[in-house]
Amino acid sequence: MATVRDVVKALDDITGGRVLCRPEDVTLGRHPFMIMKSSGIPGKEVIETPGLVYGDPNWPVRKVAVAMTLSEQDIELAQATGVDAIIAHHPIADAASSGGVTLKHYLDLYGIAVLELHEAFHGLHPGIPALHGHEVYYVNTHFGGLEGNVLYTGMALPGIKTLGDIIVRLSGYMGYEQDDALLENERIVYGSSLLQESGQATRARIVLGERSTPVKHILHIFPHTGFTAEHLREAVRLFPDADTVIASISRLRPGHPLIQTAKELGLNMMFGNSHALEIFENGLPLACALDKLLSDVEVAVFRERVVSMPLQAAGCTAIRTYGQEMALSHLVRKVPV
Repeated sequence: MATVRDVVKALDDITGGRVLCRPEDVTLGRHPFMIMKSSGIPGKEVIETPGLVYGDPNWPVRKVAVAMTLSEQDIELAQATGVDAIIAHHPIADAASSGGVTLKHYLDLYGIAVLELHEAFHGLHPGIPALHGHEVYYVNTHFGGLEGNVLYTGMALPGIKTLGDIIVRLSGYMGYEQDDALLENERIVYGSSLLQESGQATRARIVLGERSTPVKHILHIFPHTGFTAEHLREAVRLFPDADTVIASISRLRPGHPLIQTAKELGLNMMFGNSHALEIFENGLPLACALDKLLSDVEVAVFRERVVSMPLQAAGCTAIRTYGQEMALSHLVRKVPV
């Protein structure tokens, strides 16, 4: 039977040796993919530790789940569905990733191991550019000298002639029709047309240009990595044939300097897939690789769907009544007349 140790080895094989295989390696500065993530907010920084975060290497593993961001939802679903180990893409942190309690107490309760694989997985496959309709010929993961600031430069794939072609390609790969049907049925069940879902609400869209606008030379950026307007100017200086900017994983607020700069430089711009769909972009390739390497282990994919409900349609009638009673009896000190 496979063990947690086998899962760690599979991740190390997939990444070409980027995984921490020994507990004593968990020291900043001793591993290139052990990275501190901090905004300077007191007490909220986290260190990425690719590999086993918690659990016994000798624990048996019959089923693993690949997730994007570990939460109590994942832990509870894992316990209920027989998952022995969860591999999260994003960094795992005490309390933040475990319902406000410590990871140790929660995971020991169910005997679930957790692993993470974030920056150590990035750059291992060209899937995200391919989904967005271009083949990369230049990649820089620290553009402008900023670690993690990724720039892809690519040529549109055969059959991708316009911005509209990219929208159609993403629609097919990301299953827009499936998600439309799912959300429409949720709206019927909850009796509200105002329900919104994270994947649908953040779909690809054109910001500068039209569906018929020609596209050939693409700059693909990820704004949340720190990509700035000056970075865009530098990218255009390096690649003067560029005609289109694709911003994906994250996007930009209206009037953002990057949008204004793209317009000034005469570039088309579109928003591609958002973070809400990275479970397919990065999670699915990882899950498929694990399925090949761990032949006797069942692999599941945990997809996060965040649904926005108007207060009047949140849950069923009984639970909404409960919410009102708790609020009025215990939480609201003065009720306006």
